Amino acid sequence: MLNFDYSIQTEIFFGKDKIDKLAENVKKYGSKVLLVYGGGSIKRSGLYGKITDIFNKNEISFFELSGVEPNPRISSVKKGIEICRENKVELILAVGGGSVIDCSKVIAAGYYYDGDAWDIVLDPRKVNKVLPIATILTLAATGSEMDAGAVITNLETSEKLATGNKDMAPRFSILDPTYTFSVPKNQTAAGTADIMSHIFEVYFSNTNEAFMQNRMAEALLKTCIKYGKIAMSDPTNYEARSNLMWTSSLAINGLLSYGKETEWSVHAMEHELSAFYDITHGVGLAILTPHWMEYALNDNTVNKFVEYGVNVWGLDDSSDKYEIAHNAIKKTREHFASLGIPSTLREVGIKEEKLEEMAKQATVRGKLGSFKPLDAKDVLNIYKAAF
Repeated sequence: MLNFDYSIQTEIFFGKDKIDKLAENVKKYGSKVLLVYGGGSIKRSGLYGKITDIFNKNEISFFELSGVEPNPRISSVKKGIEICRENKVELILAVGGGSVIDCSKVIAAGYYYDGDAWDIVLDPRKVNKVLPIATILTLAATGSEMDAGAVITNLETSEKLATGNKDMAPRFSILDPTYTFSVPKNQTAAGTADIMSHIFEVYFSNTNEAFMQNRMAEALLKTCIKYGKIAMSDPTNYEARSNLMWTSSLAINGLLSYGKETEWSVHAMEHELSAFYDITHGVGLAILTPHWMEYALNDNTVNKFVEYGVNVWGLDDSSDKYEIAHNAIKKTREHFASLGIPSTLREVGIKEEKLEEMAKQATVRGKLGSFKPLDAKDVLNIYKAAF
């Protein structure tokens, strides 16, 4: 196991009616809040009214940035920074899923940055100070409610890039599974695929001594496999929604990754898909993952796929190694299909003529991953296999 330093600054309030903790925790940081959210779902569900009532009763002033996109754009970040500066905001409250939270994180970092906010996406070393951030989660997917990273899209340059700083982690997050009851089937499916992909990115690793992290990763994958379908067929099932919500946080808060060499190849490849075509992130991940697995399978990696097949899918460990590995990949592909997720890039509107350009863009910072390092040619081959 590799050396690591581990500290999670995010305080979690998990369960029904934990919104009661909102006012007292906001006031630890101030009384002027930027409320950030996406479309109208938090108003239709009544959550917006609950939040604003709490603010009004506790003399907390709030300003709003609404309409944050599913793949949050740097233009929305810049609007948020402007609102914060004009009103001397002291805390940003993100209410939504990963897109809203990611946008809020970069607003918080951009507040203290004098240049163009896109600079701190391109180079996170330019982040020096960050406004406090808090979240109320309404979609189990990205885990952004408990990590320090963010992904932002620049439509002008067709770029979707990750950035991060330890101070961009939320100070506190309210995780009430009932707020995800209204999430539609397709978003529940995409969110479950996103959680699973986060786990895959750290599970498939060249660090073989991380026994404990690997067993936890397998338990979380099995949780997604069990409860994703249940949440889709029975959306108000509290057991399913609560298990998915907590798995979302644990998948990417460092618990599984510290002490390991990690991958993050599929995410980098998918970011180009959603940068160029604005597709749903989790859908792109689900399409690419089985093809990445097939491409990464070789004599050096086969034992990891056997471990995955036996421990997650319950395959017979007495079979031939490659038979187990291919069956594990087949099970993965079938699972995503069972969630109603498309299986090819063609189905979600990706054009073949853009594949080479996206492959080059995906590797502009260098090769992807370490479990099976990928250059632009490798990425193009995976795109073509998925097309």
